[in-house]
Amino acid sequence: MTSLIKKIKISGVGIHSGLPVNMVVKPSKKNGIFFKRIDIAGSDLIPAKYDNVGETLMRNTTIGDKNGAHVQTIEHLMAALFVSGIDSAVIEIDGKETPILDGSAYEFIKAFKGAVDKKTNMKKIIVKKPIVAYRNELVKTMPFWKRLKTIILNHTIWRRGNGYVKLSPNESGLLIDATLVYGDKIIGTQSYSCELDGSKKSVNKFIKDISKSRTFGKYSEWEWLKAHGMGRGANENNVIALNDAGDGTLNKLHCPDEFVRHKIIDAIGDMFTSGGFVYGKLESYKGSHALNNLVLRKLFSDKSNYEIVEE
Repeated sequence: MTSLIKKIKISGVGIHSGLPVNMVVKPSKKNGIFFKRIDIAGSDLIPAKYDNVGETLMRNTTIGDKNGAHVQTIEHLMAALFVSGIDSAVIEIDGKETPILDGSAYEFIKAFKGAVDKKTNMKKIIVKKPIVAYRNELVKTMPFWKRLKTIILNHTIWRRGNGYVKLSPNESGLLIDATLVYGDKIIGTQSYSCELDGSKKSVNKFIKDISKSRTFGKYSEWEWLKAHGMGRGANENNVIALNDAGDGTLNKLHCPDEFVRHKIIDAIGDMFTSGGFVYGKLESYKGSHALNNLVLRKLFSDKSNYEIVEE
């Protein structure tokens, strides 16, 4: 278990509300990552665990009770905590969203640099057999009202109907192979692989090659999102904005495949809601936060699927 040697204060705006949000990441002797809504009187700790994920429709991962104390868009922060080696923290936050910062994991990682206690090995969750979560499983289990909401908030679920996320054994660490397939010419089909094995070399490679990759969306959707209380904190510094034709962006890319590299960040953050270091290969084809969560739920549904090693 590894925590912090001091409090880390991070402030910014929420990607959806556009409102200021302040966050303090505090050392903890309690194993796990927990959030606490200090703007809600009497709020209990909110575990950042896969079985506490309550919503993924807004293209992010939300934990807690969506009708009560909850926190949205935790995935970039969770990825940063994981690569920084922090598996014990209480995060006090005065709003319902983590700050979006630059739309990637980089600013969070930078904030934690030099503030991590002497590292010990994280709990290992060793994948023992292949587990697959399919896109059509998500759709079939949705009640009608939720299917309708999904169409409105994330219509791409239908064009990615054959998407899946698969976890299979991998002895060396967390290996992620991600593939995006979009009709937008600027994206098209993109693939990228990343492996984190606990070594400083793999962490540094992630920081250098992936951590600055930003979230993305179509500029044409932005006005609609703002009118419905979403995307109000988005700007040219924290979101890659695709033009209406889908053949270019309104701001400069860090690299041509920044889109799929960002999906690696999302996947790492979602996998850390397992409560430990997943030792497995994650194959994501047209994946999503919902599929990442579903594959974890399926993994932990049967104890023969995994082994936990405490070190």
